[in-house]
Amino acid sequence: MPASEDVAYVDHSLLVPSFIERRLYQIRLAGAARDDHTLVCLPTGLGKTTVSLLVTAERLYEVGGKSLFLAPTKPLVQQHADFYREALTIPDDEIVVFTGDVRPDDRAELWQDAQIVIATPQVIENDLIGNRISLSDVTHLTFDECHRASGDYAYVYIAERYHADAENPLVTGMSASPGGDQEAILEVCENLGIADVEVMTEGDADVDEYTHDTDVEWNRIQLPDEILEIRDALNEVITDRLDKLKQLGVARSTNPDVSQKDLNRMRAELQRLMNADKSEGYKGMSTHAEVMKLRRAVELVETQSVESVRRYFERQRNAARSSGASKASQRLVAEPKVREAMRKAESFDGLHPKFRKTRILLAETLGIHDGERVIVFTESRDTAEALTEFLSENFSVRRFVGQGDREGSDGMSQKEQQETLDKFRSGEFEVLVSTSVAEEGLDVPEVDLVLFFEPVPTAIRSIQRKGRTGRQADGRVVVLLAEDTRDEAYFWISRRREKTMQNELRELKGAAADIEAELDHSQRDLAAFAGSESTGNDGGDAATNAEAVSEPADTSSDEASETVAAASAKNGQSGLADFGPSDEQLARVEPSDESDDAEATGDEPTDDTDDVNVDAGDDDSTADDQAGTIAKAGADDGVEIVVDQRELDSNIARTLSKREDVTTRLETLAVGDYVLSDRVAVERKSVSDFLDTLTGGDRSLFEQIADLTRHYARPLLVVEGRGLYEERNIHPGAIRGALSSVAVDFGVSVLFTEDEDDTAEMLATIATREQTDRERSVSVHGGKSAKTLDEQQEYVVSAIADIGPVTARTLLEAFGSVEAVMTASEDDLQEVRGVGAVTAERIREVVGSEYR
Repeated sequence: MPASEDVAYVDHSLLVPSFIERRLYQIRLAGAARDDHTLVCLPTGLGKTTVSLLVTAERLYEVGGKSLFLAPTKPLVQQHADFYREALTIPDDEIVVFTGDVRPDDRAELWQDAQIVIATPQVIENDLIGNRISLSDVTHLTFDECHRASGDYAYVYIAERYHADAENPLVTGMSASPGGDQEAILEVCENLGIADVEVMTEGDADVDEYTHDTDVEWNRIQLPDEILEIRDALNEVITDRLDKLKQLGVARSTNPDVSQKDLNRMRAELQRLMNADKSEGYKGMSTHAEVMKLRRAVELVETQSVESVRRYFERQRNAARSSGASKASQRLVAEPKVREAMRKAESFDGLHPKFRKTRILLAETLGIHDGERVIVFTESRDTAEALTEFLSENFSVRRFVGQGDREGSDGMSQKEQQETLDKFRSGEFEVLVSTSVAEEGLDVPEVDLVLFFEPVPTAIRSIQRKGRTGRQADGRVVVLLAEDTRDEAYFWISRRREKTMQNELRELKGAAADIEAELDHSQRDLAAFAGSESTGNDGGDAATNAEAVSEPADTSSDEASETVAAASAKNGQSGLADFGPSDEQLARVEPSDESDDAEATGDEPTDDTDDVNVDAGDDDSTADDQAGTIAKAGADDGVEIVVDQRELDSNIARTLSKREDVTTRLETLAVGDYVLSDRVAVERKSVSDFLDTLTGGDRSLFEQIADLTRHYARPLLVVEGRGLYEERNIHPGAIRGALSSVAVDFGVSVLFTEDEDDTAEMLATIATREQTDRERSVSVHGGKSAKTLDEQQEYVVSAIADIGPVTARTLLEAFGSVEAVMTASEDDLQEVRGVGAVTAERIREVVGSEYR
């Protein structure tokens, strides 16, 4: 911002002179946030990011280390990075951006030299789980849009790791709308380890001079008879389906306006019937799915547009024709009343009244009142595209949607999003029609009108949408309400929740002492609570567990009893690893196993090899030498577990990564989900996944098990969860037959666990036994060498970073040999599906660079 004689600026050695305007409320908030873990609540457009910037500058100057700034989307990350580079005297190359577009290896290298890292939380979560970065020297961590810190969102995991790992932590959470009630706000504080809440509202004297009035008005829209007829035809079908659910005893009413809360209750009751293997549960769940689809269609025709419901019906028709279509989809499109509604929608040639009203409001704002910019928010991408096309006849309009492609609709890349916003700022067009992607935090320029095509039922989203106006001048917000529809219900819900949240914030203002008293106990030492409620070994006592596991197993029975007793005294109970067989007992079993391995490798086993690296090939070191080296590594580095990238959907990797005695590493594994040693790999299946593989899917269970046995001498199948025989309508005999085949035909051990925590403890126990007690190393390519020629070729190509097994096969199919892949040009490589410029460049770099 340009310097002015009338404006005072913040003076700091790390800030660009005459850049940050000195606003008293920002200085006060930054002062509070500098002293404690703080939630900063400030209306949209009043400079929350500036508050965090001031804290970062002070921490880096006074304490050193590095700063980490997290934002939920790539455009937000880039926006904040641009601002930090403009505002700070720190060299630009020391303010780095981490998103999924940056290679993991590059991130690990950039992290070392960066002073400030601005990133999406998912990337940081993956890098922590993969042990690529450490938070130990991060002295300031900012969570932007921190109201997301609930459930399994990455913010929660990162905060826990930060408080456990950082030597000098300080957290700043930022949001214009941290939660819908006091309980939600306190949950955010607890999840982020926050002890102080600082709130500034537009009513505060320090803030008032920087805000302007924002008039909120709502326009009531009456729907024409043709649209009501479409809705009524669909509601008749909903009533019929609810009547069927009522006969099953799960629905209490057949009113088509049944609440979502009641629908959720019905689904839970049907799920209980299914778990008990009751046929009415499966039948009812299919009917429930129809109701949900029909309600969506009603919502679209009432609150969006006839065009959006037309597109929705078309997608349903396509889904019903596809292979493996659900019975709910097939019945839906075959229902006479639904077909009648489809015909009415297709023959409707008028305008939805909201379209007409939108055009009038834009004409008033941009024409009569000489406005410059308008944002139109809508829930539906179909409506956004239809509105963009409709309004383009009279105005200069662009759409702004998310990155994901959908049937009949292309998403926008990050580059396209950024270019669109830049053009909007510079005045190249005057109307932005956006879905929810522009609601949250993006630096959308000041606008004269924010038009809600429909109300939204959450206070947070409503506040964020309205925050796009009234920053530098008086603004206007208009909400369109279709009479006697869900619009009105959503509007009043949002209005009530927004008022409730504002009241809660006022009550929380200055209540830092009370919050600190609530949070102190749980945040005092987050590391001490890791795994405290899980089964098996307690991850919070890594040293004790390591001692118990490393006790020699060939002691006498008295000595063994003393060992177990000692473990019990230290830990409250013995770990699973304490109850293993002795070396003598194992010796009676392992020679026969080694014979199988020797048969595959051509080596003659001896009594003292203990199956360590029997396929070492040209390596002439002895087994004892290898074991000694491995044992030292295990003692120094702890236990390592390799996790397949696709397993990040579960919480197991997060749980393991929080243990002091376990190091996790992320890989794209060709086989298995977890690698615990050179001979042990694990395929994990939830009960649902296991049953899915028996009834179809992309890969059968037996193909996956066969792959596992070809690569690892001691493969394991873990079946996680309860209700194996109750969850699906699959004959128990078929399930037992599959388990028997896995164990007997393939020689794979089957373990059952209760839940994800139990699985994590089981994996840690096995890895500890393998790497510490049995002195084995970890190998992502297994300990068997009986690979086919194809598999060896795929292995060679996939060894290059950024190339997984699927891409390796694609490259070999395209070029015909490993040699041809290695000698191909970058242009030729990019012609192969799945290979982009970065991957092609990496291949040429690895193949063509001089070895140093």
